[in-house]
Amino acid sequence: MLHNKRILLIVAGGIAAVKVPDLIRRLRERGASVRCILTKGGAQFVTPLSLAALSGQHVYQDLFSLTDESEMGHIRLSREADIILVAPATADMIAKMSHGIADDLATTALLATDKPVMIAPSMNVMMWTHPAVQVNLETLKARGVSVFGPGAGDLACGEVGDGRMAEVMDLVSALGRHFQKQRGDGALARFRIVVTSGPTIEPIDPVRYIANRSSGKQGHAIAAALADMGAQVTLVSGPTQEADPDGITVVKVETAAQMLKAVRAALPCDIAVCAAAVADWHVADVSKIKLKKSTAPPRINLAPNPDILATLAQPGKQRPSLVIGFAAETSDVIEKAKIKRAEKNCDWIVANDVSPGSGTFGSENNTVHVITAEGVQNWPTMTKREVAEKLADLVATFAAKKL
Repeated sequence: MLHNKRILLIVAGGIAAVKVPDLIRRLRERGASVRCILTKGGAQFVTPLSLAALSGQHVYQDLFSLTDESEMGHIRLSREADIILVAPATADMIAKMSHGIADDLATTALLATDKPVMIAPSMNVMMWTHPAVQVNLETLKARGVSVFGPGAGDLACGEVGDGRMAEVMDLVSALGRHFQKQRGDGALARFRIVVTSGPTIEPIDPVRYIANRSSGKQGHAIAAALADMGAQVTLVSGPTQEADPDGITVVKVETAAQMLKAVRAALPCDIAVCAAAVADWHVADVSKIKLKKSTAPPRINLAPNPDILATLAQPGKQRPSLVIGFAAETSDVIEKAKIKRAEKNCDWIVANDVSPGSGTFGSENNTVHVITAEGVQNWPTMTKREVAEKLADLVATFAAKKL
């Protein structure tokens, strides 16, 4: 979606500007061209040379540069882009945009443009929640400016809360969705897809529970990657700290039974991706009160949970045309995944090693093997976002041929 797209990137003066070099690299990997306007504040965090080296283009800074204005004036800069992205968008920049102030090259280009504008806010949580900032944001939204983020988390000032600039790959996805929406297409535009993600938790009593180790990073990334290709995605997620992907229907559950009910409610669908780490058992006799500690540990009776993957893959009118399961193993990964694929009657199994020391749970990276009827694909170690994009490409290829 970003191939041959021209992005004018305005870098304002916030600590999140240190993410911009990676953003430029990711955009160029996807075929986009990037021109940068660097404000005086932004230049305190990143250098013109670094942005020029990564973008492969001159970095513009001075409104009154005789050379820049004669070769590439602020009018041409703003008009020759397909979209303008302000990242990070500080409180100061947002205020200037809202009030039509044009006192430097960046704000002048923004005022002179006739192209879509997207901003990625970044600031202290108290600044973000200040009524003046929120009023300015509403003004910009009313004028058609897209606001993406911010997210919540640790801030550079040491505080925690909203104000963290959206992650680089989330911004890349947001830009992709913008152009996809413009075109009204996408490799999976006509497909309905259900994705499960995260762990399920099974209560022991009102305080305690049993669960699987899963951050939801991989499942959420898959849902986002499929949506980026135009699919109508329903994400059924167990408890996770991952942010809800933009533009996706998210159903939040806790137990395996709740997840199965939500998945069934999302049917019929064309494709199902079962990436959740569903607990195999639940407590048969959940206590209504907290179990008190005694000399001997309580006896916990476990009962099997419903098998969501097998349920989806069983023959019938509502079986998705493509059912993809996940197999988290600690030994004999590929062989056990092959057995699971046959037992569950699913089409593909994505297998990975989650043994101690693999670093899979909670990390940003994953090493997977995709088992299909045609054989095994052994993928190199990649980020979970890259795994998701490659899997989405594989799904799109299959859909184009078979569905």
